[in-house]
Amino acid sequence: MANLTDSVAMEQHLYEPVHEEFRELCRTFLAREAVPHHAAWEKAGLVDRAVWRKAGAAGLLGPDVPEEYGGGGQRDFRFNAVLVEEMCAAGTSGLGFGLHNDIVAPYLTELTTDEQRKRWLPGFCSGQAITAIAMSEPGAGSDLAGVRTSAVRDGSDYVLNGQKTFITNGELADLVIVVARTDPEAGAHGLSLFGVERGTPGFERGRRLDKVGLSANDTAELFFADCRVPATNLIGAENQGFYHLTANLPRERLSIAVAAVAGAEHILGVTLDYARTREAFGRPIGTFQHNRFLLAELATEVTIARTFLNHCVTEYNAGRLTIADAAMAKWWTTELQTKVADRCVQLHGGYGYMREYPVAKAWLDSRVQTIYGGTTEIMKEIVGRSLGL
Repeated sequence: MANLTDSVAMEQHLYEPVHEEFRELCRTFLAREAVPHHAAWEKAGLVDRAVWRKAGAAGLLGPDVPEEYGGGGQRDFRFNAVLVEEMCAAGTSGLGFGLHNDIVAPYLTELTTDEQRKRWLPGFCSGQAITAIAMSEPGAGSDLAGVRTSAVRDGSDYVLNGQKTFITNGELADLVIVVARTDPEAGAHGLSLFGVERGTPGFERGRRLDKVGLSANDTAELFFADCRVPATNLIGAENQGFYHLTANLPRERLSIAVAAVAGAEHILGVTLDYARTREAFGRPIGTFQHNRFLLAELATEVTIARTFLNHCVTEYNAGRLTIADAAMAKWWTTELQTKVADRCVQLHGGYGYMREYPVAKAWLDSRVQTIYGGTTEIMKEIVGRSLGL
């Protein structure tokens, strides 16, 4: 499968042999268990739950979850990055493994009690328990201070009322981390996190949302109507949800940046192959100076993005990745990904607008990258404030 790294990109020094062995495992798994079924999943609007259990059995879920719970026990984000890269290269955008491993996992490993870890993590790693995190609401996206879903303590329970939207894995999820307001007077500082399990009375799924891209990745509305959640499902400390989220958002944004760079590398590699073989006026289209210069510019920018991304992964592993650096990585790489996809569609001509061509799928799937996980505008705000402005 074509990839920029196969031809013009700089040699990487991020990964070690053990990571490349894991890459082969991921690539083999995806080729066998996901690629042959993905078109059908896109038509259905979600993946088959069985692929999650198979991924768990293959050791792809919970790479940094302690081994005692069935995880890989590897506190090394490079394993997470390898899986995301291979899913991008395979075009299996319906698999929600990245959200599960990269975004939800630290909440369950770092903020939970011993009892919660024993209850939730084995299923997390086996694929029996698919997870999601519910922050966004119809009236609150990037602004967490606008969250209106409430959680009121009533004896040994909290009673949740409210609505969430744009929730990835929302339909399949067995465990959802829900952001709810426990102090109505405290703004963003009155939020708490709750683990809401499938089947909890008062917890209902709404419609499956009809998205422009990522067609096989189920995205749903969630409703909570007098939903009684045991106090033992509080994750972290009451009214500390904002701080817990802030601590984990850099990892989420790093994961999105990994997908952005991998997606850009892949579709640029596909387009380079196309430019070498597609002819116009008796010569390959890549030999025309305008196209050659455009591809040279894209290859340069993608290589720069890869270099910064690898630096950020190294910084994260060392515990030094800052909120501002994660925001830089998220906005720059995702904007680049959409640019690369757009230019590659243009280079494919009419074929680039056909869904049967991977470049069309990449174009559709990439557009949301600059939106979720914090919009480009919010990321620039974060960076700007870090400059003292």
